[in-house]
Amino acid sequence: MRIALYEPDIPQNTGTILRLAACVGLAAHIIEPAGFPTSDRAFRRAGMDYLDQVTIVRHPSWEAFAAWRAQAGVRLLLFTTSAGTSYLDHAYREDDLLLFGRESAGVPETVHRAASARLVIPMRAGMRSLNVAMAAAMAVGEAMRQTGGFTALAAAKPA
Repeated sequence: MRIALYEPDIPQNTGTILRLAACVGLAAHIIEPAGFPTSDRAFRRAGMDYLDQVTIVRHPSWEAFAAWRAQAGVRLLLFTTSAGTSYLDHAYREDDLLLFGRESAGVPETVHRAASARLVIPMRAGMRSLNVAMAAAMAVGEAMRQTGGFTALAAAKPA
């Protein structure tokens, strides 16, 4: 399983998601351009001491990411407030790629069309959206629960 961020624009949220990826053993893909520097040096300067524990794959554009994805044959799951299917009702697979959009603008229609599934985290009426890092944690948690990812982590933990 992998996490992907489409043109992230808030470095603190990206840092939180990278820490999540490090802690649960997932690779993180960043689809650029981002709204801030995404070099290892910039992340380290922001206190990202988990960088050595996470695989970060940078894609210079959506097109480059789409080409990589086509070659890898990875199923893309887009988390969006405009979806009709709850993330709790989806059947996840171990090789899924969970995509989260820009905090300020989500993703364009071309990205929506490229997704294998579009999923929503249900919220109260009138609420605009969750923080992207919170949404990523909820989505990863459910996907790992369904695929046995937490069981594998617990089994690998030293006694």
